[in-house]
Amino acid sequence: MSIKVLVVDDSSFFRRRLTEILAGDMELTVIGTANNGREAVEKALELKPDVITMDVEMPVMDGIAAVREILKQQRVPILMFSSLTHAGAKATLDALDAGAVDFLPKKFEDIARDKGEAIEVLRQRVKAVARRRLFVRPSATAAAPAPAARPATAPLARTPLARAELLKSPERAENTETQPERSFKASGKSYKLLAIGTSTGGPVALQTIITALPANFPLPIVLVQHMPAAFTGAFAARLNSLAKIEVREAVDGDLLKPGVAYLAPGGKQMLVEGSENQAKLRIKEDDSPRITFKPSVDITFGTAAKVFSDKVLAIVLTGMGSDGRDGCRLLKQFGSRIWAQDEASCVVYGMPQAVTSAGLTDVEVSLPEVAGKIIAEVGHG
Repeated sequence: MSIKVLVVDDSSFFRRRLTEILAGDMELTVIGTANNGREAVEKALELKPDVITMDVEMPVMDGIAAVREILKQQRVPILMFSSLTHAGAKATLDALDAGAVDFLPKKFEDIARDKGEAIEVLRQRVKAVARRRLFVRPSATAAAPAPAARPATAPLARTPLARAELLKSPERAENTETQPERSFKASGKSYKLLAIGTSTGGPVALQTIITALPANFPLPIVLVQHMPAAFTGAFAARLNSLAKIEVREAVDGDLLKPGVAYLAPGGKQMLVEGSENQAKLRIKEDDSPRITFKPSVDITFGTAAKVFSDKVLAIVLTGMGSDGRDGCRLLKQFGSRIWAQDEASCVVYGMPQAVTSAGLTDVEVSLPEVAGKIIAEVGHG
């Protein structure tokens, strides 16, 4: 059975081009188009698509408002298309706050350097989003205490629970409650670094975790999120406004400090250098055609292994592909601990599955449980 797609954009050229690209995949069928948010809401209700592609800026009703309206009425994953600008980054993050699952650059050349590769990435992303996994609803004991209210907008941290209510299948409702702390036992290991890698679905997952960590969190944190260069600064700023710990976009030469999270800048590679007691970050341009992701989880994790040996707690979250598997393999060889997000709470169970299938995972963890288990594992909380 083909995946039914509703394409929403105020540009007739973009609607036609996107429709042609999606129609070139036998698994995808475009069942309708809309040229503004209001029409998108009406078509979504009428056509019942499996997935919606949505522009952010449109007349009558913009994409963010349309996402909110659609998700009030039905359970459907929405993929945003965005311009790679500061304003586009903010709007896209707002769309994720509203309930959109993921985003892609609106210019296909920004998706990949090769046109054919960009088209294939687009098709695969639409299919992955359409088949997205459901977030697990957290129980009262699953998550770490929520951070104090901050005078910031766009509360992404609330999104998993909200989406669970919107998107959760009724037949699964009885099975989504979990009691992670009853069965979880800390390993007793000593750590010097927390490293987290993610892709599709990562912005919501990262905010869920980072905003639940205490202000006195004892480790430096490196974050690798597959994200365009124009977005990482805005995303780091948003996390910083909501979290108790400090969050910043990493810059070359940053010294790793406890209680600070460093987000890898888009379009570059983030390497860990120095010694475990005086580690720093090296941010480098990367023109290698062999490296697909910039930033790459493999590169950051691999260099962290060489500096911190067995003292890294590494976590691979939701995302397409297998980035992170090779880095985790190196970390495992040095004796570090590897956690992977479980299938049920992933938007896309690609990256965690690659790590788990390779036999590298020490603990599988559901998204709502991650922060609480991190706190228990490192001895704070």
